[in-house]
Amino acid sequence: MKLRAIVIDDEEMARKNLAMLIHDFCPEIEVIGTAESKAEAKVLIEKEKPNLVFLDIRMPSGSEGFELLEEVENRDFQVIFVTAFKDFAIKAFQANAIHYLLKPIDIEELKQAATKALDYHQKFEDDPENKKTYNASLENLSEELSQNVLSNRIAISYTKGLKIIEDDNIEYLEASGNCTTLYFNNQKRYLDTRTLKIYESILNSSKFYRIHKSYIVNLNELSEYINEDGHTVILKSGKHLPVARNRVSAFLKMLKGT
Repeated sequence: MKLRAIVIDDEEMARKNLAMLIHDFCPEIEVIGTAESKAEAKVLIEKEKPNLVFLDIRMPSGSEGFELLEEVENRDFQVIFVTAFKDFAIKAFQANAIHYLLKPIDIEELKQAATKALDYHQKFEDDPENKKTYNASLENLSEELSQNVLSNRIAISYTKGLKIIEDDNIEYLEASGNCTTLYFNNQKRYLDTRTLKIYESILNSSKFYRIHKSYIVNLNELSEYINEDGHTVILKSGKHLPVARNRVSAFLKMLKGT
């Protein structure tokens, strides 16, 4: 199936350029309209009922995009944010598992966002609870960007759907190719499509530490560190994890500061 999409941006050339790129490189998406303002977008969304909205969040003051989402009564669509923001905003998008594109648009990133949007759409079809979780993530994102503070809630996208978790409940994370397996202190685990490097950037650095190229641990879950026959941490669950030799010094300094 094709996702029906609209493009919202106050700059005409930006709208035309993105619509053209979607047409040329994203066969799974059909652009059914464009809008240049919040008022125009609300009318278009109500009329066309799109599956997907490409939303610039500088329209033009930076707040109109989120105001639009708050004012649409039946928000039955996904959002791909198009932004020139970097640093904190990117961390917020990633922590909430929300799709985004940085300006200028990179074609490969556009194609990846389209693929993720199609995957989310299928998850919404499979279980309506996934849509509720997604909308909660959008609200959490808006709150974090307005306050410029990341919460300890993280949205993960796994095989069966979407889930919002508290980072306190994570025991450790393990790299699994280009994905990450999250292990929880209740013995559950989930495979997320984001890399361990992304998790390293969005998790609280005073609480989580990357001890190895393959592992990040929750420092509150540590029980013991031993340096016999290599360097190892033992978690409260009894799990043993290696500490890379080149990370030992910094890791020990971190422990002494906690």
